[in-house]
Amino acid sequence: MMAVVNEKLLNFNPGILPKDACIVLVHTEWNAAIVDKLLEGCIRVLDQYGMNNYKTVCVPGAFEIPFAIKNFWDNYQNKFEKPQAFIALGCVIRGGTPHFEYVCRAVTDGVLQLNLTLPIPSIFGVLTVDNMEQAEQRAGGIHGHKGEEAAITALKMISHRYSA
Repeated sequence: MMAVVNEKLLNFNPGILPKDACIVLVHTEWNAAIVDKLLEGCIRVLDQYGMNNYKTVCVPGAFEIPFAIKNFWDNYQNKFEKPQAFIALGCVIRGGTPHFEYVCRAVTDGVLQLNLTLPIPSIFGVLTVDNMEQAEQRAGGIHGHKGEEAAITALKMISHRYSA
């Protein structure tokens, strides 16, 4: 069952998307119950738009996401099938120590840096929440489906390259 995606996110022309565009989904093992839902929603939207050329890369936690994206880009940018976008998916839940702030800052700054240095977009689909209930609300609950929204955002950013 597909969650209702925010209509504002759908405001783009999917007809200009190259159907063979490679999209790399980098997701975490940590908090797998939530991240798996984000990944499923993301893939569902990509499939809906005929974007079947996606690859998945699994990393231990959110802290490792920026490295995995940069490493994939460095190893595949000159190959025939270079990525057109990255989508970072993860879930960081606040605990009783400052670890939450350090991990959230690191992954946020890391993805921002990638967006400023790589010639393709890195979409931030990492939940940073206080508890499991908030995570569930954002993985298909009352606050939408952030995995689906990340996929739509990637498609919109890819379309920018082809609409000029």
